[in-house]
Amino acid sequence: MNSKILLVASFSALALSACGGDSDNDDMSAQRSYELTLVNTMANQPLAPAAIILHGSDYQPWYLGEPASPGLEMLAESGSPADLLAEASEADSTQSDGILMPGHSAQVSISTMDDAHKYLSVATMPVNTNDAFVGLNTMALDKLEPGQSMSVSLMIYDAGTEANSESSASIPGPAAGGEGYNADRDDLVDAVRIHAGVVSMDDGYDDSALDQSHRFDQGGLRLVVTRSE
Repeated sequence: MNSKILLVASFSALALSACGGDSDNDDMSAQRSYELTLVNTMANQPLAPAAIILHGSDYQPWYLGEPASPGLEMLAESGSPADLLAEASEADSTQSDGILMPGHSAQVSISTMDDAHKYLSVATMPVNTNDAFVGLNTMALDKLEPGQSMSVSLMIYDAGTEANSESSASIPGPAAGGEGYNADRDDLVDAVRIHAGVVSMDDGYDDSALDQSHRFDQGGLRLVVTRSE
């Protein structure tokens, strides 16, 4: 009788141990990790460090036809992603390292333990512009299985916070070396929109600090997302 009781107790302890192991595995399987490859596809537009955000449906970094947030304004005028990342305080976020030169690529890793964070947004500034940014707004990743990849070309937007004067005083990149962020919004259309492009001095705009090489078509960045876990 005692041996039967001991056998049952041992079996119960083993079952509880197995349940505990399953719980740990469930916790691990809840993590989703992604490897991002960013490729600068523009001719002469270096890209500032990119803001990379995994978030839920309650957040969106910008809306077409509406004013840019202060964080997006800072990114689009100065290249700094810090304020935009701070605005996404409930999200999982990171940034790419350094300037991404034309024709070059960069790799970034990001993970989340939050099941709601199934959307990816990315934003980075082409630095030889007034307030342009290359962006991906709220792309769903929930159908991406481990080992699978997806590729997308990112649109180029105008933040609508600074007039596109193309002047040497107002463009912070190496083509001009002018001012970056300015809190005054002097764009007549204070709203995010698709960028109309660069005019340049080669096309007859005498006040432009930019030449034909700084022009761009849609889009300016190729992004490959691979789910690694």
